[in-house]
Amino acid sequence: MNVLFKSLAAASAAAILAVTTPPSVASAGEVSHRINRQEMRLNQGVRSGELTRGEYRRTDGRLDAIAAQRRRDLRANDGHLTPGERARLNRELNSSSTNIYFDKHDRRDQPGV
Repeated sequence: MNVLFKSLAAASAAAILAVTTPPSVASAGEVSHRINRQEMRLNQGVRSGELTRGEYRRTDGRLDAIAAQRRRDLRANDGHLTPGERARLNRELNSSSTNIYFDKHDRRDQPGV
C-alpha cells in the first residue's frame, strides 16, 4: 500500500509539472495576447472612424515592430523571454496602448465614416 501511495504521489507531481508552464513562456504568451488585443482596438477604431489612416498605419507599424522584437527575443533564448526583455516589451506596449487611446480620442476622424 505504501509503495502504491508513493507511486501515485510521484505520478501526480509529474502531471502537475507537465501541465504548468514556466513564467517566461507564459509571459511570452502574455505579450502576444497584448499585441493581439491592441491590434483589435486599432481595427475597431478604423471601423468606427475614430482613427485616420495615418494613425492606423503608424501604430500598426509600431505593433509589428514590437511583435518582431518579441520573435527575435524568443529565438535568441530558446523560446523564453528574460525578465528584462519582458519588461521592455511591456513598456513599449504600455506606450502603444496610450497612443491608441489618445489617437482614438483626439477628434481626428476619418471623413465620411
